[in-house]
Amino acid sequence: MLDDAGVAEYLGRIGAEKPRKADLEGLRHLQERHVLTVPFENIDYHLGREIHLGEQAVDKIVRQRRGGGCYEVNSAFAELLRALGYRVEILPGRVHRPDGLGPAMCHLALRVTLDEPWLVDAGFGRNSRHPLRLTCSDVQKDPHGEYLVAPVEGGGADVLLDGRPLYRLDDRPCRLDDFAPTLWWWRSCPDSPFLQELFCSMPLADGRVTLKNRRLVRVDGGQRTIEPLTSDAAVLDAYRTHFGIGLGELPEGDGVKRTVGIQLT
Repeated sequence: MLDDAGVAEYLGRIGAEKPRKADLEGLRHLQERHVLTVPFENIDYHLGREIHLGEQAVDKIVRQRRGGGCYEVNSAFAELLRALGYRVEILPGRVHRPDGLGPAMCHLALRVTLDEPWLVDAGFGRNSRHPLRLTCSDVQKDPHGEYLVAPVEGGGADVLLDGRPLYRLDDRPCRLDDFAPTLWWWRSCPDSPFLQELFCSMPLADGRVTLKNRRLVRVDGGQRTIEPLTSDAAVLDAYRTHFGIGLGELPEGDGVKRTVGIQLT
């Protein structure tokens, strides 16, 4: 578990205040700060680097000031929440795709139990900014849209955003080690969505900024701008300027990496 210094470092990374107690107000604050400061990105998949969960993911997110996918971001967030006194369980999920539900264990979310259970997800890309009630079947309004947690026959629930299904949660908690086979698939299979395209995305206070391959898309206050990035320097500068990420290797969407003579700090 994170010690006091580790907690302070993590809170500093996301610009959050330490909650006075492990309550809903503190949880809302922590999730919002996490979502608005930690990018949803798959850069390391395209650099051929190892992907770590839990305590090792904390090092990447906090000390390297990076982001990651759900396995990294949510498992690291769980470490912070537990250190602050929250009761946290890992829940697996299946992502809804155009051709149906994806494989089991392809999403990792958190269940935080206070007076009732709450869904905490800071690592899906289209996740809510605030925790969602897991026992409420009504629409839950959030700065990112209208969410619905709909129970499904046989257990679990579908999570929908503005009527569109995002993923299906299993309500049976699991361990981080249980994700090892699926993580291997994400990192090695040519069909893995994380290997199909290179992306880095993060919400803004009133919009979102996304770098996909070499195209920078910014939506702010209802206005959308698209900027093709034609040089390596422009791509590296976009990672630094919009996401606070300094890279010495330039990832490419086709999985090729090149070492560049620039180290951004």
